[in-house]
Amino acid sequence: MKKETNYTFDNVRVVMVNTTEPGNIGAAARAMKNMNLSQLTLVNPRGYPSATATARASGADDVLLNTVVCESLEQALQGVHLVIGASARQRNIKWRQMDVVGACSEIQKTVAIKNQTVAVVFGTEKSGLTNEELDLCQILMTIPGNPDYFSLNVASAIQVFAYQNYVYNTTTEFENNNNALASFDELEGFYIHLTQVLEHIEYFEDKRPKVLLMRRLRRFFGRAEPEKEEVAIFRGILRNIKPFQK
Repeated sequence: MKKETNYTFDNVRVVMVNTTEPGNIGAAARAMKNMNLSQLTLVNPRGYPSATATARASGADDVLLNTVVCESLEQALQGVHLVIGASARQRNIKWRQMDVVGACSEIQKTVAIKNQTVAVVFGTEKSGLTNEELDLCQILMTIPGNPDYFSLNVASAIQVFAYQNYVYNTTTEFENNNNALASFDELEGFYIHLTQVLEHIEYFEDKRPKVLLMRRLRRFFGRAEPEKEEVAIFRGILRNIKPFQK
């Protein structure tokens, strides 16, 4: 079981500029809903609304239904306190640049203040955002990838961002494990018993000296942090091979 403590995801707006493939809009809506984002804004989309977009949304119809369509990027950014432009590559002009993790940190700090909103802007499928569009952004966000082949679809880029934003801004706590760990004495008794069994089956030899082998086995079980009941199970198995003798 786990418990999730979410920040204000509704204060993050995903903006898609001049999208040419309606299917990417639907895929973006699906990616957003999976990661608890719901605010989608489109600037001059081609062929939208579209049955293809609805099909690709795969159940994220509410995100599409509430999508805002604007005629310009300036209009899409009205009321926003921080604008982040997504790019597949770094640019020569020195905008403030950071990777997707750093950008999510800035988002968290911005929306932590009541009623402040953030827009993350994604450009066209072929060429991304223009320099003029990036001039409207305060931060240029890049998604690291294979330098020899980096061809990230816009919907995939939104999925990467949405996932990272969800992970960065969500605290996941797992229920405590109440099973007691084996004590030092219990582990030492187990190691002695294991040594006796390995001697009994004549496992030790020149190629497998006792000191080195037992040291490795101690390291192995030490990394596993065995519980009291688990050590008891091992001791039961060893007793069926050779009773324990102090």
